[in-house]
Amino acid sequence: MSVGTVTVATAGAPVQVEDLRREDLHVSVSDPAAASMNFLNEVAGRFPDAVSLAAGRPYDGFYKAQDVDKYLQIYRDHLAASGLSAVAVDRTLLQYGRTNGVIGDLIARMLAVDEAIDVPGQAVMVTAGCQEAMAIALRGLCAGPDDVALAVEPCYVGFTGAARILGVDVVPVPEAPDGLDPEAVLRVARSVRESGRRPRALYVVPNFANPSGVSMPVPARRRLLAAAREAGLVILEDDPYGLFGLDDQPRPTLKALDTDRTVIYLGSFAKSVFPGARVGFLVADQVVVDAAGRRTLLADELSTVKSMLTVNTSPIAQAVVGGMLIEAEYSLRAANRHKVEFYRRNLRTLMAALERQFGDDPRISWNAPEGGFFAVLHVPFEADEDLLEVSARDYGVLWTPMSYFYGGSGGEYALRLSCSALGPAQIEEGVRRLGKLVRDRSS
Repeated sequence: MSVGTVTVATAGAPVQVEDLRREDLHVSVSDPAAASMNFLNEVAGRFPDAVSLAAGRPYDGFYKAQDVDKYLQIYRDHLAASGLSAVAVDRTLLQYGRTNGVIGDLIARMLAVDEAIDVPGQAVMVTAGCQEAMAIALRGLCAGPDDVALAVEPCYVGFTGAARILGVDVVPVPEAPDGLDPEAVLRVARSVRESGRRPRALYVVPNFANPSGVSMPVPARRRLLAAAREAGLVILEDDPYGLFGLDDQPRPTLKALDTDRTVIYLGSFAKSVFPGARVGFLVADQVVVDAAGRRTLLADELSTVKSMLTVNTSPIAQAVVGGMLIEAEYSLRAANRHKVEFYRRNLRTLMAALERQFGDDPRISWNAPEGGFFAVLHVPFEADEDLLEVSARDYGVLWTPMSYFYGGSGGEYALRLSCSALGPAQIEEGVRRLGKLVRDRSS
């Protein structure tokens, strides 16, 4: 941004106002990950006919506006049945509400039914999307300039972006083929302490991670909990894709295995209810003791942070989610069976299409996720933004450079492919177009 002046008319003499200098703004304004995602969106906008294997959003066909009215009415009836007057029901939905939310007890029941996570409703904070939950947890845990967060790498850019806005340094822990290696966590935490800083939190997506699609085996999850306790880390477990495994094999969350309150569980209703509701939550049942010996839950302590960010999460949006939970008898797994089957079919379609296009080329490889929305394709050339532009313009297909998900170098020869927002025929066509690009570039 160049520095100049603007003339502002006032009642007296004109006032010369200098332009703001971009380098004087916070580093998050020019966040490279956010800039990369903006570039991806801009390319998608310029080439609307390109098949997008980049978009990680849920499938549009699952959402109808009239369902909002239905779930809202179910929740209103629930409040009335609990003894609230009509005036109190309206106040609950339309006024400022409790900072930590009004459906924490319903979420706690859902966690008990679906995930065998046993926590009181008071330990649940309802947030404006899971992104806010990440920011609140980071702000609460990282108190000083020497406090840092560890995170699996490649990492979801929303977490690293939230940390950058807060001024919290993120130290990467390289992801192994089967997820986060507990021994690597210990090594990185030890290195951080030796540098004079304090490792406070560890961000991980154990189920079908974004961007890699990798899922941690259960024994590794248990070892990770032990490693976190040894290193003095609080685990931030993000679980947006846990419903969407390729099979019904139980994959216990870290929180379900957590016997020492080592884990803050981060959840979202974006994939399971409505993305547009923007309702997420965190579970923070850790006990906090003050200097006078008073004991509270971490979720209650973090409410002050939330009150300064968004005051409270929209009670109307919470009511929509609450109505869905009530109708589903508190089981997201039961309510989402048709979505689960759709996303399973999509992921299998993607895997089969990759095999058809690249199975005979030893230079090309890809992983085989056990569920979720994403897979990674490894290619023998640099998959950068310049190539993405060519791909969209000349081949009609979009994808995401894996380099977007690394803080430094990494991912230059890989593409993230998403199969969530498309139908099976579109996935196959997208991979066919991608195959032509890859063969042309490889030769």
